Amino acid sequence: MAAELTAHELITQHRPTLDRALDAIRTRAYWSPHPEHPKAYGENGSLDAAAGKAAFDALLGTRMDLGQPGTDDWTGEELSPYGIELGISYPHADIDVLLPAMRAGQRAWRDAGAETRAVVCLEILKRISDRTHEFAHAVMHTSGQAFMMAFQAGGPHAQDRGLEAVAYAYAEQVRTPGTAEWTKPQGKRDPLALTKEFTPVPRGIALVIGCNTFPTWNGFPGLFASLATGNAVLVKPHPRAVLPLALTVRVARQVLAEAGFDPNLVALAAERPGEGIAKTLAVRPEIRIIDYTGSTAFGDWLEANARQAQVYTEKAGVNTVLVESTDSYKGMLSNLAFSLSLYSGQMCTTPQNLLIPRAGITTDEGPKSYDDVVADLARAVGGLLGDDARANGLLGAIVNPDVTARLEAATGLGEVALASREIVNPDFPKAVVRTPLIVKLDGAKPDAEAAYLSECFGPVSFAVAVDSAQDAVELLRRTVRDKGAMTVGAYTTSEEVERAVEEVCLEECAQLSLNLTGGVYVNQTAAFSDFHGSGGNPAANAALCDGAFVANRFRVVEVRREA
Repeated sequence: MAAELTAHELITQHRPTLDRALDAIRTRAYWSPHPEHPKAYGENGSLDAAAGKAAFDALLGTRMDLGQPGTDDWTGEELSPYGIELGISYPHADIDVLLPAMRAGQRAWRDAGAETRAVVCLEILKRISDRTHEFAHAVMHTSGQAFMMAFQAGGPHAQDRGLEAVAYAYAEQVRTPGTAEWTKPQGKRDPLALTKEFTPVPRGIALVIGCNTFPTWNGFPGLFASLATGNAVLVKPHPRAVLPLALTVRVARQVLAEAGFDPNLVALAAERPGEGIAKTLAVRPEIRIIDYTGSTAFGDWLEANARQAQVYTEKAGVNTVLVESTDSYKGMLSNLAFSLSLYSGQMCTTPQNLLIPRAGITTDEGPKSYDDVVADLARAVGGLLGDDARANGLLGAIVNPDVTARLEAATGLGEVALASREIVNPDFPKAVVRTPLIVKLDGAKPDAEAAYLSECFGPVSFAVAVDSAQDAVELLRRTVRDKGAMTVGAYTTSEEVERAVEEVCLEECAQLSLNLTGGVYVNQTAAFSDFHGSGGNPAANAALCDGAFVANRFRVVEVRREA
């Protein structure tokens, strides 16, 4: 088909945004082109709140035909954690038909060059941004996030991460010039002269294996990093969270077609209940890149078995906060209470273990015993979530029954300092809403160690009593080294303790946040500035986003000619 969007038009429109993104990843300063506030939408073609909700409602009970080749069936059984049956069916693909069709468009996409690929990706992101309200409802009703979190994390923050990946991909591809004139002197003889051409070439088809909790935030970086580096992308969503990524695929296919490229460069692989196609796809020879977010067990399997592919994983870790001293006791408690409560602890960055010396800590309010700190934190969480309406807005809903089962089992692991309570959501009576549980554990007891050195995903935290700050630092080291961590936090007024914690995080490769008492929380990261994960400990083998996340998605092929 004839292109409706020319490369020149896209470059004119989006090159300034790309340049701002390139500057942001260089300076690490705050920047975002995607508004966080819902009222910012509704102009210049974007959907406002009412239109976005109507667009989401119109999807319910429908068949989402993406026009993909090889569709042999329709599937989809998504049930919102809020109790709504979505009733949307998606194309089920005959992979033997779909994969060859995806490869067919890669040559033209490769030849388009890094800049054209980047601005096409930015057009896809712009159209997704224009539909942020619609995407927010899709994320909310597949992940269980409360609406405002689904709006921000599933909308602008996810879009920022996608744009960040495009910027890194572009920077790495243009690091090598397209052409070079090479002349080597030969003394009295004529010099040797060559003309050299350098072309970034894609690895092949990339597979994005989506997660249930953050389908867009975790899905966009890999999707756009692979697409921007010339690869076709097959998106395999989590069966409980298909809609946000199916909408993404639909937008991407529309933009690619309008820009004159093969829409099959991006496709969806929805699965039948219990089909488990991720394992089948992961070892197909056509799949050369895999992005995965989810359990450690499957992430380890991918790393061991998908040997033909470059595999990027974000798995599970045991996130730790060391509490040694503070000059803002109330600020520390408030900050930790929010971190433990946000999205019912269903974030890969939520703190699990709070390491507290059994002799207590020093604060601006005087000495506080271990029991004081735990009891005061429990009261802070209780106060934050005391109003049910506010609690529903922070907690969202439990994403699946496994989280509830872990929560209930954790009550038997030690003394309960803060019991989890059920909250009714009047708008969604079928939603399972639970407040955080805090359990006291003695770090010196072997039976307690089995609990706190295992990830307990969900609204569960362990207040671990340790003998000293030094013991806390060593336990932190062992936790990160053996189990991994997406985040580490510490509260201390001691330069010695701060240096020790920082050294552990540098040696064991973990991202550290120190003495957060205001409106920035350990479980939140900002695109263009913060790295999500490090790729250097067992929790993840990649970081969102750095040069290493994009550079091995393509190779540079050289053609030499005599000048």
